[in-house]
Amino acid sequence: MSIVVDGSTRVLVQGFTGRIGSFHAEEMIEYGTDIVGGVTPGRGGSTHLDRPVFDTVKDAVEATGAQASIVFVPPPFAADALMEAADAGLRTAVCVTDGIPAQDMMTVKRYMRRYKAERRMHLIGPNCAGVISPGKALLGIMPGHIYLQGEVGIIGRSGTLGYEAASQLKAAGIGVSTSVGIGGDPINGSSFKDHMAAFEQDPDTKVVVMIGEIGGPQEAEAAAFAKEHMYKPVIGYIAGLTAPKGRTMGHAGAIVSTVGESAAEKVEILKECGVIIVERPSEFGEVVGRVLNRAA
Repeated sequence: MSIVVDGSTRVLVQGFTGRIGSFHAEEMIEYGTDIVGGVTPGRGGSTHLDRPVFDTVKDAVEATGAQASIVFVPPPFAADALMEAADAGLRTAVCVTDGIPAQDMMTVKRYMRRYKAERRMHLIGPNCAGVISPGKALLGIMPGHIYLQGEVGIIGRSGTLGYEAASQLKAAGIGVSTSVGIGGDPINGSSFKDHMAAFEQDPDTKVVVMIGEIGGPQEAEAAAFAKEHMYKPVIGYIAGLTAPKGRTMGHAGAIVSTVGESAAEKVEILKECGVIIVERPSEFGEVVGRVLNRAA
């Protein structure tokens, strides 16, 4: 079972005809994702990569029955693209775009709340690697060949550390059920907790790997959720042990500004909540293999 997308999910690409959208759309089609069309205002009625192009998301959904979209729209226009996707009735949107202003994301989050929870679009990102269910569908920019199908769920703020974990697991003969990149921005569409709840209900996931970093309260909230609501083992890694307080480190969200946001503090919180800690990124394969053997 896939917690976000699978081989039957019909997908649109917003920003379809642009250079970045075209490149990754080709990769996703080759992987087997059911890309049914794309959206580029002003290009409606044409075709691209043998798929139809539409002026609006609403037109695309009506014509194709799409259920999800992936957004490669430039930062100044990305918020409008996300709100348009929500209005069109899509169930899921993955926003890869980096550099969206925090104020714009606050507007998107408020806008989505006009819909009741059962009808509200599930937003992943922005500034994220996307989602992959190995052997089924890729809705993102991950290198699909490093993922083996299996029983480990991965959730990460850092896309590249998610790749590192998946690569090590494959080398150890361990597969992934679904990998989700939630993005490194301070305001994002979904949290660790959201996806941990889905993994807990997923019969194909036996172990969950959470890859966090400095800044923000998400890891601490996820640890408390795991302690109270999860029976499956949770493995955690926190990047940024040597990061100085008060300095932005790459991601806009990766800044330590208050108590509980440093890597060392987050590691202690995770340990107190029963999360198994990966001390170094070179140890993902070893630790996950050990936990899986115990869980078998």
